[in-house]
Amino acid sequence: MWGRPYSSSSFTSRISIIYYELYEEKLTGELYRKLEHGPAPSHFDYAVRELEAEGKIETTVVAFGTFDQQKFRPVKKPSLDLLTANELQVIENDIAKYCSMNATQISAFSHRDIPYKATAEGDIIDYELVFYRDALFSVREYEED
Repeated sequence: MWGRPYSSSSFTSRISIIYYELYEEKLTGELYRKLEHGPAPSHFDYAVRELEAEGKIETTVVAFGTFDQQKFRPVKKPSLDLLTANELQVIENDIAKYCSMNATQISAFSHRDIPYKATAEGDIIDYELVFYRDALFSVREYEED
């Protein structure tokens, strides 16, 4: 699972939103912007450059239809002891749930989620919007009033 390459855009924002809904705290502290193809981390390019400079990841560019797609792979197996059991569970559940979807399907799905729909193009997505999600997207069990 961990050696498999993942695209940058949807995975990190999705697990951050899910984690916030479940535990009411930010997984990474990253801010996500609403962009045309889906939520994107604000500081992703900086983090990638830093990880590449430290020799921790390899970046490959793959032709995908009419555009290029970046893929990232860790140089060595990540140290999972830096993550809590809850963090690992959210990551593993997300991979299991969405690994069969392609980028277009994931993008279309994420565009229907309240945090994305309620945010203006280019603006930072407010984490608090997760508490207004439709049942299809919600991952938390709420008590009835």
